[in-house]
Amino acid sequence: MNNFKKIGMTALAASLVSTSVFAGELTVAGSASINFENHSAAALNEVKTFSMGNQITFSGSGELDNGMNVSLSFVLDQGDDSSAATTTVMAGSPFDSHSVTVSSDALGTLKFSGEGGASATSSIGGTVGGDMWDNFNSNGGVTLTNSAAGNNSFFYTLPSMVDGLGVTASLEPQDSDSKTQTGLGISYTGIEGLTANYATTNVETYAAGTTGEENAWKLSYAYGSLTLAASNVEYDVGTSTSDQSTDSYKVSYSVTDDFSISYKTEEVSIPTSGSVDAEFEGMSASYTSGGMTISANMQEGKNVANTAKAAIDYYGLGLSFAF
Repeated sequence: MNNFKKIGMTALAASLVSTSVFAGELTVAGSASINFENHSAAALNEVKTFSMGNQITFSGSGELDNGMNVSLSFVLDQGDDSSAATTTVMAGSPFDSHSVTVSSDALGTLKFSGEGGASATSSIGGTVGGDMWDNFNSNGGVTLTNSAAGNNSFFYTLPSMVDGLGVTASLEPQDSDSKTQTGLGISYTGIEGLTANYATTNVETYAAGTTGEENAWKLSYAYGSLTLAASNVEYDVGTSTSDQSTDSYKVSYSVTDDFSISYKTEEVSIPTSGSVDAEFEGMSASYTSGGMTISANMQEGKNVANTAKAAIDYYGLGLSFAF
C-alpha cells in the first residue's frame, strides 16, 4: 500500500507542475542593431568599423494558487562575453543574463540571477552620461570598477510602504572570489518630475587591499521637455590606488515626442600621485519611429587613462530595431 501511495503522490506532483507550466505565459522580445564607430586624434586614425548587435529575451510568468507570481527571464545574445577568450565565449554562447523572480504585494519582490545580477549600487545604472568612458577603452582608456553582484546573487525589493519611496537590498553569497557582499538602496519619486537614488554596497574580498565599499547617487529632474541629471559613484577600498570617483552631468531636450538631443559630461578621478582627471564630453541625438531608432553620438575624451594625453574624438552612428 505504501508503494501505491508514493506512486500516487508522484503522479499528483507531476500533474501540479504541468498545470503550473501551462498556466503561465511565454513572450519573446528582441532587438537588433547596425552600428558604425570611429576614433580619431593627432597621430591616431583608427580603422572605421561596422558591427551588428542582436538579442532575444524569453519571458515567462504565472500566478501560483497562493497568489504569488513567478517569472523567468532568459536572454540569448550571440555577442555575450565577446571580450573573453574564444573558448570561454563558445562555452557560454549564446546564453546571457537569466533570472527567476518571485513576488507578491505583501512580501515584495525577490530576484535570483543565475547570471547578470546587480548589487544595490550597480542597479542604479551607469553614469547619467551613458558611460562614455567605455567608448575610449580600446585606446587604453580608464575602466570603471563596480560592485555588480554577478552570478548566483539575490536582489530584493521591499513592498511599497510610502508613496514614492522604494527600498532595495542585494546579497552576493560567498564564493571563490569574494566573501558575502550586501548592499542597500533607496529611491524617491514623490515629487513630480524628480527621481532620486542612493545606494551603498560593501566590497568584501579575501585581501584587505581590495576590500571596502561603493557608494552611488543619481538625481534626475524633468520639467516639460527639459531634463537635468547628475550622478556620482565613489569606489573606496584598502589600496588607495584602486579608488575611483566618477562624476557625470547631462542636459537633454525633447524637441518632439520622437526626436531628442542631449549634452553630457563625465569625469573620472583617481588618487594616484601625478594622475590627472579623465574627462569626457559629448552630444547625442536620437529619432524613434515605429520601433526603429536612429542615433548619433559625437564625443571627446581627454587624458582618457588618467595621464596627460592628446584628446581623442569618437563618432558613432547606430540604427536599432525593437520587436
